[in-house]
Amino acid sequence: MNGVRARMFSTLAGQLGNPHGVLGKGVAFVLNRGNKRAIEAAVTATALTTGASAADIGFGGGAGLSLLLAQVGDTGVVHGIEISPDMLARARTKHAEEIANDRLRLTEGSLTALPLRDNSLDAAITVNTVYFVPDLDAACAELARVVRPGGRLVIGIGDPDTMATLPFTAYGFTLRPVADVIAALEKAGCTVDHQQLPQPPIPHHLLVATPG
Repeated sequence: MNGVRARMFSTLAGQLGNPHGVLGKGVAFVLNRGNKRAIEAAVTATALTTGASAADIGFGGGAGLSLLLAQVGDTGVVHGIEISPDMLARARTKHAEEIANDRLRLTEGSLTALPLRDNSLDAAITVNTVYFVPDLDAACAELARVVRPGGRLVIGIGDPDTMATLPFTAYGFTLRPVADVIAALEKAGCTVDHQQLPQPPIPHHLLVATPG
């Protein structure tokens, strides 16, 4: 029974990090529903205006793409960066019109190798993704590279103490203290505003970073 339990939670953790296949479709729905408030708060924290350029990195189910598109309006551009080919295909189907109008640009990529130019974004969000990145310093440096000085980079993470009580986070998750993520952002040259979202079932932290 313990082996079955371990395989089940390992599969779930793998899907949360890289949704794919038939199971991935269900995971995409769960990600959108479970992360809704954190994603909404992250988009709000960007303070984007019409015509801006933004990105959702590791967009998963795609809820953040819709919110960012609404925020930047018809003259803005949103980049969606995702490691999962299945989630990219899902987003291409859902947002065919926005892609055709060049309002949305979808690309395969990771937090440590972003397919974006230096200082090319006014803002970027990444929510519940840094658990799956082995090299946090490299990820924060890469995020800071693509956001212009004075722009906003928003990282959303679940409270690590609460996350540690969930059975699946023992499989493939790296739960870091919030202070460690802040330190990595500061090392990348950002000033950081730490905001907390005490929402059930998992409290979240928003780290709103401004590259120098």
